[in-house]
Amino acid sequence: MTVTRRPRFLTCLRRAGAASLLLAGTAFGMMAHAAPALMPVPSSMSMPNGSTPLTGGMRIVWVTHPTALMQRATTRFITRLSRIAGPAGNGEPYVVQIHVAEDPAFLTIQEKEHYTLTTTSHGAHLEADGPAGLIHGLATLLQLVEKTPKGAEIERVHIDDAPRFLWRGVLMDVSRHFASVETVERQLDAMELVKLNVLHWHLSDGTGFRVESHLFPKLQTVGSHGEFYTQAQIHEIVVYAADRGIRVVPEFDVPGHAHALVQSYPELGAQPLPDGTQKGENLNNAALDPTNPKVLSFVRALFGEMGALFPDRYFHAGGDEVVGSQWTKNPAIAAYMKAHGFQNPASLQAAFTAQVEGVLANQGKIMMGWDEVSEAPIPKNVVVEGWRGSKWTGSATQAGHPVVVSSGYYLDLLQPARQHYLIDPYDTRADGLLPEQLEAVHKKLTPFFAPFLKDPNAPPLDARQQALVMGGEATLWTEIVSEQMLDARLWPRTAAVAERFWSPASVRDVDDMERRLPLVQAELEATGLQASQHENAMIDALAPGHTGPLAVLTQATVPVRNYALNHLAAPTGDAMLSAPVAIAAPDSFAAIRFNEMAGRYVQGEKSLAAPLRAQLQIWADNDDAFKAIAKDNAALKDALPASQTLSAFARVGLRALDGTGNKPWRMDADRLIADQEEMFRNSSNHIFSLNLPQPPGGLLIAILPGVKKLVEATP
Repeated sequence: MTVTRRPRFLTCLRRAGAASLLLAGTAFGMMAHAAPALMPVPSSMSMPNGSTPLTGGMRIVWVTHPTALMQRATTRFITRLSRIAGPAGNGEPYVVQIHVAEDPAFLTIQEKEHYTLTTTSHGAHLEADGPAGLIHGLATLLQLVEKTPKGAEIERVHIDDAPRFLWRGVLMDVSRHFASVETVERQLDAMELVKLNVLHWHLSDGTGFRVESHLFPKLQTVGSHGEFYTQAQIHEIVVYAADRGIRVVPEFDVPGHAHALVQSYPELGAQPLPDGTQKGENLNNAALDPTNPKVLSFVRALFGEMGALFPDRYFHAGGDEVVGSQWTKNPAIAAYMKAHGFQNPASLQAAFTAQVEGVLANQGKIMMGWDEVSEAPIPKNVVVEGWRGSKWTGSATQAGHPVVVSSGYYLDLLQPARQHYLIDPYDTRADGLLPEQLEAVHKKLTPFFAPFLKDPNAPPLDARQQALVMGGEATLWTEIVSEQMLDARLWPRTAAVAERFWSPASVRDVDDMERRLPLVQAELEATGLQASQHENAMIDALAPGHTGPLAVLTQATVPVRNYALNHLAAPTGDAMLSAPVAIAAPDSFAAIRFNEMAGRYVQGEKSLAAPLRAQLQIWADNDDAFKAIAKDNAALKDALPASQTLSAFARVGLRALDGTGNKPWRMDADRLIADQEEMFRNSSNHIFSLNLPQPPGGLLIAILPGVKKLVEATP
């Protein structure tokens, strides 16, 4: 569908400076002919029929008697509307009539999420099959509102909408870096607006155990390092989430990733903990001793206490990355394995998983575990969460397990939204390492890498297997994500993933997704998200009084990908959390629009020469200014090579626009492009990022595709 639409004011363009403002007035301004910026795209929507002014704001009229939860939902909607549209004028209010059916299954996997929404010149009608449908319909209604120079307007459409997948989640890891109650609730607000319905809350790991325990108080006095949620705070967040139609599923990791547990209660560990002085100590390695009867008693009591805090039936018990040597190098465990016929650690873990599943079942819970738990036979009702490659969706569903898909949606890999967006939860070959990628740096296939390899022969899911795929999760592990970085690392990419989980599989237009992404981010920030606010604060802290050059640099660069940043950060620890690379976003809106403009220019839209030239000149001139502020600033010096490279790319682009390239210039330009393409390639997968050189400061030049197009079009 096509409709004329003026974009919202692009407050989402981070670190608003000259570069951002220029793009806002050119690339975005020239993209007026586009469909409404809804995200997720509804399952069915009529052709828009113009827009209606909202001169008097909106008024809610209930056709059915509202519950307190429904009234709170509409109160939030009106508050958000005022932030987007501005205060209501003196005109007649736009009336929204709402009818909501009862749904006893609300806040379960079987809840009714369908709704219909019709907006006309006289008012709107929202009909929902249950409270979840009401919450989703209000989110869509909010996205139909646009602030224009004439005032707020609403698109006139008819929408019939329901999700493709029932489980649409976000994994938030607060073990590696703790997040305050306020920060968690801010993410829940954003989740509500893009129709996500599960917070998978990773609350324990090697770094810290994050929930107050009355039964095992050392978990907070020793294992939390002073950062944990009281049980009252857990209750507050669970209630806050439920009010927004979001279920909270906790994760407490066993038997691996148990450093904080063993630190608190050493008698439960398979091995003594290191004394903490060893360089490069991996806090993920510690494991519980599954042959010790005290361990299962501990798990039973702990899970019973923790499970009572979370009313949802699903309970994630981890099960990933158990280091087999923790067991095989313990003589007592090794003897137990031999005596009981356990051939390897995987079979011992399967037996332990079955015991944990029994514990949780007796407590009224359904167990979830990472895909490692499916490497040996376990009870079929264990939900398997696939993360090491799409093939695990195939193998787990073939074995009869329900599945939640995380593979392909790991946000901490710092891949752009388009990469996550093109992965379908049903596709068994979508995500994973290629054999040739492994062979490029590792000639031998090791047991560690084998689970991550793509299976080129993996059959597609049949109807029975598809029915077992509950949905998926956008996953953010926080080794290199501080609380101040959380909003920007989760959003806006999570909105694109939310669309993949909600919208029909046929919705795959990446360019249109990237058009809508800044507009959705603008709405999220207008209604409470603090991504830009926190990034500006980080820039102010790094370059006080001289923020412009750093802002321009981080607008045109993106971080290295696929854990390359984790490897770069290892020698420096938390220093990377306040470096320029912590500010640069995986999706550079400025670079995306520049690259799009460059493509249109070389295809014949020569009127774009002036804005392209102006933008390139800003980037070309920025290096001198950046050198000046980095001269006596150690935190900025690692980014000097990226600044120089950005300037060189911009000057190449300017010369290409002049059309005066000669053979030596072309050779230099091609070499510059090839060098940066190699840098992108060097972090294009897990294997390369671990073994190949990375750019200083971890910054990649995001305008590479656009400049390359200009160079290739130069005679």
